[in-house]
Amino acid sequence: MAPRKRKKAVKKVKFQLTRSGIAGIGVVCFCIFLWMFLLGVWAGQSLLFPPVSAKQLSPVVRDSGEGKQVLDVIRIEAEKKKIKS
Repeated sequence: MAPRKRKKAVKKVKFQLTRSGIAGIGVVCFCIFLWMFLLGVWAGQSLLFPPVSAKQLSPVVRDSGEGKQVLDVIRIEAEKKKIKS
């Protein structure tokens, strides 16, 4: 009877971390997730409310400096229309 072939030993990888190492990784992950959340909020706001160019404003509003107030009113009216639908 032929002798059985021995299986090669499988090398195992071990990671050993102290509690402070685990806490450090947790802090780094938290900062990364916070950064991604803030970046997502900023990108979402810029996609939902793109800047209005000066060409879209009437000459009277453009010259009077009241463009920001008019845009706020337009935005409020648009939100009211969305709620009614």
